[in-house]
Amino acid sequence: MSQTRRSSYTEASPLIEEAIPSYNSVDDASDALTPDERADDVTPVNNFSKIDLCWILAGLWSGVLLGAFDGTVVATLLAPIGSEFQASHQSSYIATSYLLSVCCFTPLYGRLADILGRKGAMLLALSLFGSGTIFCGFAPSMESLIAARAVAGMGGGGFVSSVASIAVTDLIPLKQRGLYQGVANILYGLGAGLGGPLGGWVNDTFGWRAAFQMQAPILVFSIVLVTMKVNIVLPDEVQSRSLADRLRRIDFLGSLTLVTAVGSFLLAFDLKTSEEMLWSDPLICGFLITAIISTALFVIVEKYFAPFPVMPIRLITKRTPLAVSLTNFFGSVSAFSMIYNVPLYFTAVRLESAAEAGSRLLPHSIAISVGSVFAGWLMRRTGKLYALTLASSIMTIMASLLVVSWNEKTSAARLWFDLVPQGLGMASLITSTLIAMIASVYKEDMAVATGITYLFRTTGQVLGVSLSGGLLQAVLTMKLQERIKGPNAAQVTFIRRHQVDIIPSLEPTLRKIAINSYADALRAVFIGQVAINFLGFIACLPIEENPLS
Repeated sequence: MSQTRRSSYTEASPLIEEAIPSYNSVDDASDALTPDERADDVTPVNNFSKIDLCWILAGLWSGVLLGAFDGTVVATLLAPIGSEFQASHQSSYIATSYLLSVCCFTPLYGRLADILGRKGAMLLALSLFGSGTIFCGFAPSMESLIAARAVAGMGGGGFVSSVASIAVTDLIPLKQRGLYQGVANILYGLGAGLGGPLGGWVNDTFGWRAAFQMQAPILVFSIVLVTMKVNIVLPDEVQSRSLADRLRRIDFLGSLTLVTAVGSFLLAFDLKTSEEMLWSDPLICGFLITAIISTALFVIVEKYFAPFPVMPIRLITKRTPLAVSLTNFFGSVSAFSMIYNVPLYFTAVRLESAAEAGSRLLPHSIAISVGSVFAGWLMRRTGKLYALTLASSIMTIMASLLVVSWNEKTSAARLWFDLVPQGLGMASLITSTLIAMIASVYKEDMAVATGITYLFRTTGQVLGVSLSGGLLQAVLTMKLQERIKGPNAAQVTFIRRHQVDIIPSLEPTLRKIAINSYADALRAVFIGQVAINFLGFIACLPIEENPLS
């Protein structure tokens, strides 16, 4: 590789941006690079004092903490929200609408960070997230709450991953980035750990609406710091582009076809399970046909028409990028299914309060921070990642098997700590696979390869919440109908719609039926997680062990 070529790309280049290589193929480029050439670094264009850097990172990472906090808060509040609106069968839509927006808008923020600047894109993301979250606290109906979560997701896709990652790329040299990523992951784990118990306590004390409203102070803190301190200068090659050229780099059509495909599939599945519609219903058939057509259009757009595709087909069809993408997808499906269904287990089956159920996620959240930092330390010490990746995937399978075996005789210690292997394994897995992805591509594809991992993660998150919610409702309805017959048959719909709040007040026979039905439905969800984690293990087997400098 010539020195001219190596200097044409800097670590300040924006995330999720594809530079067109001069090689005939990715394989030619990979063969032409040595490990040192893959990992070499240049001086960032932005140089701040240590104090200013701390303030900038505080502004960026307070958003990361807030996003993690919000995620576990919502997971804890699904049951009481569904009960208040008498629409518990629709409660999974609260999470699905948010994550679907994240899936749609995350790829766009990479380009928006060039058009609006890092500060502008971050403020846009925080404003959308903040307005949606605050409105959640005043939502008069389930439908308006779902819409508000969708607005919040438009912003959450920016500040939690995309813009924050781009800004850190601008500021921190590659060789030091692992340490800073570890700190960010610790804050993410802290936010996730506090969200469950604090959100549950606020719900039990002041009501679920206050759990959304209390996020305002952190939001204001982040907005003020970003406004005052995040004055990042864009690279010359970005600043020199015209507005039209910057807009042309946004893959609107690819993002639209992707979210249409995912959204149509989710709507078909959710209507089948939550509204008990038949697969032959014209509405469900229409959504499934739309999903198939949109998927085909997405592939065609990305391969032939998008000048800067959100998911380049030439890259995703290579061995390691494809394996990493599928591993992240399956891992995210299982992880978010676990996060959103474990609190429900403790409220519906163990009859714990929202605060107690939320606190059950605390060891899991701590394990996320520990797992990510440990993975980064081990890869830096050994220069290897393949064995770590396989071991991490096996840990997620172990955790799923432990949760499947939960019953009325399970010890209290296990109920607290069976989720720890899931947190350790998942955090380590996404860290090692991200490094595997970066190490497998030539330097000019590193940014877009990172964007692909985020894309598969967010898509997996959406499907994890939606599919597990649909499976839960389907099995729950079936079990309730099997156990409640005759004049009490109307209680099936009553229990489904009111969910966990009314279980303690039911007469003893119905209460036992409701608890057992929820236990069976959640066990089916947890068995599904075992299968998904096993697919994730199979997917990570082809990952290559490239040298890590």
